[in-house]
Amino acid sequence: MLRTHTCGQLNISNLGETVTLCGWVQKSRDLGGTTFIDVRDRYGLTQLVFNTDTDAQLRDAGRELGREFVIKVTGKVVERSNKNTKIATGEIEITVTELEVLNAAKIPPFLIEDETDGGEELRAKYRYLDLRRNPIRNNLVLRHKMAQEIRRYLSDLDFIEVETPVLIKSTPEGARDFVVPSRMNPGEFYALPQSPQTFKQLLMVSGFDRYFQIVKCFRDEDLRADRQPEFTQIDCELSFITQEDILNIFEGLTRHLFRNVKGLELGDFPRMQYADAMRLYGSDKPDTRFGMQFVELNDVVKGKGFGVFDNAELVVGINAKGCANYTRKQLDELTEWLKRPQVGATGLIYARHNEDGTIKSSVDKFYNEEELAKWSAAFETEKGDLILILAGQTDKVRKQLNELRLEVGSRLGLRDKNKFSPLWVLDFPLLEWDEETERYHAMHHPFTSPKPEDIALLDTDPKNVRANAYDLVINGTEIGGGSIRIHDRELQALMFKHLGFSKEEAQKQFGFLMDAFEYGAPPHGGIAFGFDRLASIFAGLDSIRDVIAFPKNNSGRDVMIDSPSTIAEAQMTELKIKTTVA
Repeated sequence: MLRTHTCGQLNISNLGETVTLCGWVQKSRDLGGTTFIDVRDRYGLTQLVFNTDTDAQLRDAGRELGREFVIKVTGKVVERSNKNTKIATGEIEITVTELEVLNAAKIPPFLIEDETDGGEELRAKYRYLDLRRNPIRNNLVLRHKMAQEIRRYLSDLDFIEVETPVLIKSTPEGARDFVVPSRMNPGEFYALPQSPQTFKQLLMVSGFDRYFQIVKCFRDEDLRADRQPEFTQIDCELSFITQEDILNIFEGLTRHLFRNVKGLELGDFPRMQYADAMRLYGSDKPDTRFGMQFVELNDVVKGKGFGVFDNAELVVGINAKGCANYTRKQLDELTEWLKRPQVGATGLIYARHNEDGTIKSSVDKFYNEEELAKWSAAFETEKGDLILILAGQTDKVRKQLNELRLEVGSRLGLRDKNKFSPLWVLDFPLLEWDEETERYHAMHHPFTSPKPEDIALLDTDPKNVRANAYDLVINGTEIGGGSIRIHDRELQALMFKHLGFSKEEAQKQFGFLMDAFEYGAPPHGGIAFGFDRLASIFAGLDSIRDVIAFPKNNSGRDVMIDSPSTIAEAQMTELKIKTTVA
């Protein structure tokens, strides 16, 4: 080793020792007769001293050190006169006797400090420099600790980690696949896995009754803060279990991670039906750190001559506690926020419960005091509360009110990143109707088992068939989702039929799985956690990018290596891919 210690290791117990450190120059302070250098590695920071007792040549060399120079120094550990209690090495410093510049460095394009002056795109281009900063490095250390605890917890429960293929077959369900041309099979393509779903089910058929994998997955879909084209799942599957077993085991995993990584004990994991989540929060991943549940008003407000309410499929609102003092300007600004294309609401109706006990609304000419009192009773308002109401088509208005609820919650400081509110959402619809293709699609995937009591509805009322499916939600983010799987060939064939597959198409796409079911497939089910999302919640981040070493931007590009990129014409020819000229 070039060094005897790391830059975060030395303390008062090492006084008098001669040590060697290696690292990067964080900053330099030249005070004339004495030069102080902070040297940094991933373990911490240590102060170096080049003073008047040092030979002139060495002292001058210390003055020449620039930011991010890679150096090796040897010296004696001495006690600092001005101690720094904010760092582990703050009681000592090194009086340098030897200096070797291992590599000089250009001035970096942004400050390599906790608070940097680099914008997001600049830091993405020089990600290898951004990774030197404490906040980003700490996120990756956190992710490492989480991965270690995940493996420990699952291994102790007899799960076995199995790697599944990365080059697989493209399937028509779900998000778009990334495809890979096969040189040895011209005109044919592999796909990168959106998940190891069919392989982990085949492992259950193979008798590996408890499988897990921390695995890369790929989806060619539009990106946002919590999505990347490649992401990591904690992927799990179990045999001979019920839904209750899975909920208990993975609630246990979540508690284990919070306890052993963050030092926190989580409270209850309440359970909510999907239908109730949509009715009360307008979302299948509600943020339950705060209340503000939806109140439906059709029976209270219709038939009074106000067309916006009378013509709406659903009139629904929330009680913003303590917000009756919002000014007209604030309410107008909130209304314009709702009208943005991202939300798409047409307007906002409001009513104040004033300190004198009166209820005043923005539509007073249609509703008298007695009628407004019914609004107050429905929302259980108190003096100082503000009622916010939207109206329209049921699904749309619920989504819009969900966005409003989250925005108001943020403005009121109710979405505390240091508070964690887990929730299981159960019994999702098995199918959802797609207007574009005019057919049903699997809400999760085509291997999810319907509730046994709902199977008969597949032919008569498919939209009301419930799935044996469950999601774990924390603070309004879906952390994991899974289901009990179909393990019977006939039921799987019936599912494919209702998804619009012909027998031939089902056999071509998934015949290998259906054939496997004929060789003794056990009842099984599983779950996959979004590791990036979970790590970002642990780190208190809104975006998953800073818990990923080398993320893509919103356009799916890696601006550091300039990818994706074109390939040589000769390589295109070898792959039998034709180029077209626009």
